[in-house]
Amino acid sequence: MSATAALAVAGCAPSTSGGGEGGGSADGGEESQGGTAKVGIIYSETGPLAAYGEQYKQGLEAGIDYATDGTGEVDGTTIEVEYRDDAGNPDTAVAAAKDLIGQDYSILGGTVVSGIATAMAEQAAQNEVLYISGPAATDAVTGVNEFTFRSGRQSFQDVATAGAMLEDKSGKVVVLAQDNAFGQGNLAAVEAVLGSEGAEVASVLVPEDATEFTGFARQVVDEDPDLIFVAWAGATAGNMWQSLSQQNVFDAAPVVTGLADSATFAAYGDAGEQISFLSHYFPTAPDNEVNQALVDSVTEEGGTPDLFTVDGFVAGQMIAHAVAEGGGDDVPAMIDALEGWEFEGPKGTTTIREGDHALVQDMFTAQLVQDGDAWVPEVIDTVPADEVAPPEAAGE
Repeated sequence: MSATAALAVAGCAPSTSGGGEGGGSADGGEESQGGTAKVGIIYSETGPLAAYGEQYKQGLEAGIDYATDGTGEVDGTTIEVEYRDDAGNPDTAVAAAKDLIGQDYSILGGTVVSGIATAMAEQAAQNEVLYISGPAATDAVTGVNEFTFRSGRQSFQDVATAGAMLEDKSGKVVVLAQDNAFGQGNLAAVEAVLGSEGAEVASVLVPEDATEFTGFARQVVDEDPDLIFVAWAGATAGNMWQSLSQQNVFDAAPVVTGLADSATFAAYGDAGEQISFLSHYFPTAPDNEVNQALVDSVTEEGGTPDLFTVDGFVAGQMIAHAVAEGGGDDVPAMIDALEGWEFEGPKGTTTIREGDHALVQDMFTAQLVQDGDAWVPEVIDTVPADEVAPPEAAGE
């Protein structure tokens, strides 16, 4: 399924800072380039992570609007976006990428699925097009090739944030995760971050299509852990947390996990008060003008800012900045524009590391607190970007 949208005025982007940060006349060349920059966004419109895909799309449109002062143009070049549904399937995504590349699209973006991101990165290198991955967290995207960037955090940053919460780095850490690229990436990150600091790391990997988690919860307890790190995504999270509670996993050891999207907050139940949360983003975590622009824009368009809205917004800023320098079709110029770029994003000062394209950014620790019948997140601490930055990847 596809839909084409030439992004124009969307209401609320402030004119004082948008163009200077992400694109617009303040960031581009001296003369209007004219024409159209064709951007293909391949994301989960359907599939198990469709909710994340919708957050990303809402953020992307708000980010382009912000970065272009509501015009949808950079120096006269219109940013035109075509959306394709990857349905959570790498083969579907690759087919869409090949089709778009065949239509002379030089900028591709999107996906919340780690396995799709790595496949898309390969297509980018083979066809020499710019690819800006979305919320997909796999560390494998960082430094994979010169054509691939990311607009979100990566697993190492999640785990490093968890490590920042731990006073005692020794002992046994058990990783409970889905047996897919996302879960395996988190396990590798725990081994790299906490394992290198002296922790013994074990794992319980769960098939992605599993719906019954009692046995896996018992395996976690039987490992006799000192710390439990949970990496989970998708609609089965509620059942998984319920199983952990029923099997007294929270009595076995402290549990650390990433704070997921707002739809999951109630699913933690009373266990939410027993979990230490690392957080990539939630709307009230940062306090700055760019984040307020994100929140206002998405809300005014009828959306709800959430976990991965920020990754779409940053992608919008990156696309506008790349188009300002490369016009949408000069791939080497767009790569040069993005490498080493430091800008103000919704999470504050954000840097695209030149050597491997890691997105260096602040992270948060949080807790869930009850507010009437609802559970809401509160920031405990902001972890500075340099404290959780991944080691520089060698690249190709």
